[in-house]
Amino acid sequence: MFLFEDPAYLLYTISIFSFIPLMIIGVIVQLNVTTTFNKYNSIMSSSGISAESYARNFLINSGVSGIGFTAVRGSLTDNFNPTTNTISLSDTVRNSACIGAIGVACHEAGHAVQHAKHYFFSALRLKLVPIVNIASTVMWPMFIIGYIFGFGASMTGIGDIFIIIGLVVMGLSTLFALVTLPTEFNASRRAYKYLKTCLLPDEAAGVRKVLTAAALTYVASFMMSLIQLLRLLALLMMSRNRRR
Repeated sequence: MFLFEDPAYLLYTISIFSFIPLMIIGVIVQLNVTTTFNKYNSIMSSSGISAESYARNFLINSGVSGIGFTAVRGSLTDNFNPTTNTISLSDTVRNSACIGAIGVACHEAGHAVQHAKHYFFSALRLKLVPIVNIASTVMWPMFIIGYIFGFGASMTGIGDIFIIIGLVVMGLSTLFALVTLPTEFNASRRAYKYLKTCLLPDEAAGVRKVLTAAALTYVASFMMSLIQLLRLLALLMMSRNRRR
């Protein structure tokens, strides 16, 4: 029988040959984020208002209150913590009046608006966080044990059990990455919708490029997670085929 007539081997081959290109794409996308942010974070907005002030005004405009602001070290380490209702802005963003910083700050404010408005995907993502954190801890040990038992002791079904556990864990991670997509795109959409009303057209266009570049990193992350899930599925199918 031709090797690729077996769906398991075909799926495994696809996952293997997709892995390196996706890794390269991931690196390119990440570099693009840094390059795009640095480019537009060197262009001052005509208003001279700080990124944090724009984010605060965005929250007020959206009818959201009770959100705290704090500083966080690093670059592009900005985030919104829904458990404390706090937006953390990095050194390169908080007090900057540049286009890139404004986009990033308002994107995080967009997450705060999502949380306040009970946006479905944002709420679902929050519920998945503790589950995925636990799952990520046990994922690779389960995969390695499953691989050893599944292929080193092909006469038993012990390996299948561990691979199935790995599949469930990886499935949760992939689900989390999938749910993250609409969450991130929606936060950027909210930010851009507000900013295009208070920035000059070319400034708003710059913000959009920064937000789009950042969003693509989550697409790449999802694709990488999905290909890993397919690889585990192929391993399970191949393990069972060996015992037939």
